[in-house]
Amino acid sequence: MTECIHGLEVPLCDICYPKAAPEKPRAARAAAAPRTARSVPVRTSRKSINAGDQRIYHVTHIRNLQGIVSAGALSADAAPVVDVSSELTKELRMSAEVSPSASAGLDGAGRHASVAEYVPFYLAPDAALWEDLRAGAVDETRWSDAARKATPADFVFLVSTVGALGDGAVIADGDAAATFTRFSTGDGIQRTIEKLHDDEDARRSAEALVMHSFPFESVQLIGVANDRVRDKVRELVSGVVPAPKVAVYPPWFQPAA
Repeated sequence: MTECIHGLEVPLCDICYPKAAPEKPRAARAAAAPRTARSVPVRTSRKSINAGDQRIYHVTHIRNLQGIVSAGALSADAAPVVDVSSELTKELRMSAEVSPSASAGLDGAGRHASVAEYVPFYLAPDAALWEDLRAGAVDETRWSDAARKATPADFVFLVSTVGALGDGAVIADGDAAATFTRFSTGDGIQRTIEKLHDDEDARRSAEALVMHSFPFESVQLIGVANDRVRDKVRELVSGVVPAPKVAVYPPWFQPAA
């Protein structure tokens, strides 16, 4: 079946093929006969959501992509060519613990792992941190000088799904390094994804995490800002089997109005 730019089967993508808004019901006339049945609006139940199908997005500078491809994975301990995080941000993520009250947050040595030991993903292409970064990264406490010098087109989206994270998946309902963020693992992931489905602001702040590394072969799509970047990325991934799709999707890279 034909797929859209986001890798979804046509016409399942709500972005490329938005559903028509339902017509507003006309006001009933005063002389109209009383209705015997009440019309109930149809809504999509969040219970129908499959957490494993939830899209996840890792945003990285294009100059980091060669190292990721060569290593065959996104690695939490990799030294990026272009590091967009400030020293304070890295320190906070190093000191914050993932799932401190759950055994799923323990590493192989039986200790609680820090947020910095996880590969992070956004749960929305318009994530709050990405919106701040593409708007100029003005927050000196969060972003590096390199981040402020970069343009949105210098970045690429590596897209996959929560299901591809495997049994080690963790969902943070906010910034993973924030004090009051809660972490979900195992069966709790489904419940958290359902809650985030109804809260756009929370979903834009949430993170998906996987400890240590994420195989590049599990990247399903690479989203880029323009044709020039697409051609460059295609060349970088030409030797990868299976090679991820590379698609131009400018709305992901435009600063919010």
